[in-house]
Amino acid sequence: MSKLKKQIQDAVISAMKSGEKERLKIIRLMTSSMKQIEVDERIELDDQRIIVILDKMVKQRRESISQFKTAERDDLVKQEVFEIDIIQEFLPQALGEEEVDTIVQQAIEQTGASSIKDMGKVMGLVKPQIVGRANMGEVSGRIKSLLSAN
Repeated sequence: MSKLKKQIQDAVISAMKSGEKERLKIIRLMTSSMKQIEVDERIELDDQRIIVILDKMVKQRRESISQFKTAERDDLVKQEVFEIDIIQEFLPQALGEEEVDTIVQQAIEQTGASSIKDMGKVMGLVKPQIVGRANMGEVSGRIKSLLSAN
């Protein structure tokens, strides 16, 4: 069993014992997403794959937040932010802007990228290093602006 999976299972038990129903609900949602992939693909998830799953869950909630803000549903925005906070507890430490910039610059140099056409090559190197640690949409925008400036 992966270290991260064990950590999430321990969090389920801890939330049950302490009576944190809302927290338990979100953690169980995480475990069910993981379990579904394990059953569908007949595999045992490793930490990297779990991080991808959790990152996807955060991304879905961010999209919901933007829609809820448009609809002026502050109650639902608050709930989504709460869920993101819990999910992010299990993701690796977030990268700062400078760290992301360094990773992007190194990827551009390694690939020899010179125009927006090379975006895929750069993303291919950057994504594995930052998944679950930075907002992919923002990183993609940074890469685009750097490559269009060249």
